[in-house]
Amino acid sequence: MQETIEVKIDDLIFDCRTDGDKENELVIFLHGFPETSFMWKKLMSCLSNHGFYCIAPNLRGYSKGACPKGKKHYSLDFLVNDVLNISRFLDKSKFHLVGHDWGAAIGWKLVHNNQNAILSWTGISVPHLQAFGKALTADEEQSKMSQYIKNFQLPYLPEIRIRKNNFSLFRKLWRNSDTNEMDDYLEVFRNPKQLTAALNYYRSNYSLLKKASEEQILGEIHVPTLFIWGNKDVAIGSYSVSESHQYMKNDYEYLELDAGHWLIQTKYQELKKAITNHIERNKDST
Repeated sequence: MQETIEVKIDDLIFDCRTDGDKENELVIFLHGFPETSFMWKKLMSCLSNHGFYCIAPNLRGYSKGACPKGKKHYSLDFLVNDVLNISRFLDKSKFHLVGHDWGAAIGWKLVHNNQNAILSWTGISVPHLQAFGKALTADEEQSKMSQYIKNFQLPYLPEIRIRKNNFSLFRKLWRNSDTNEMDDYLEVFRNPKQLTAALNYYRSNYSLLKKASEEQILGEIHVPTLFIWGNKDVAIGSYSVSESHQYMKNDYEYLELDAGHWLIQTKYQELKKAITNHIERNKDST
């Protein structure tokens, strides 16, 4: 049965959806932008029925009690540490990790830096950060696709535009989400502080990503990895996906779907099968 718990880490309180028996192996789900942990509800229910304990936090900025002011608080280092601290709060030294969009970006850095803690990693839509960062400047298609990231660097104006006409821009992105899901998202984004916090992910980490064209910002991945991408994704082009494969140095599965960016809503059955199989194959053997 699903419930929401509060996880307190120092001065921050994270709202986390959970499902399953706490004694079971842990699976952590990381949502992206502009969504919340609600996106994982159905998949969490499936995996808990397979004998896993699932937790999906509303990430830093998306949890009202974990929404510090200022873009410096939204660097990848902070975001990664939040996830690790949630696993420690649950007294779990190893876990499976699943992330979409910004959740995937956080996940790539987390699994690279903490490979001994990761039983399996599933990245969805956003590829390895070295590949994606390089594509921002080296690939014309990706540069055009990512113009919105450049626009988000401006203060105030992105927030004004997003709120216009009752979040009509976001509603277009959520056209495959049901009413309950959209209501949950809007509860977060209607709070001005939380909307700015979500945009601060882009503002805090853009300069790091751009460095990838000139230097290494992230290296090889040595954990079992599943990467899923939709070839009609309007935000992530094929260049970065192709460049991403070279960094995988453990068991690696790549699943390309005839779909866009919002795969959990539009290709749920395919994701459920691939992710469940991947996690089942990589159960803790110790």
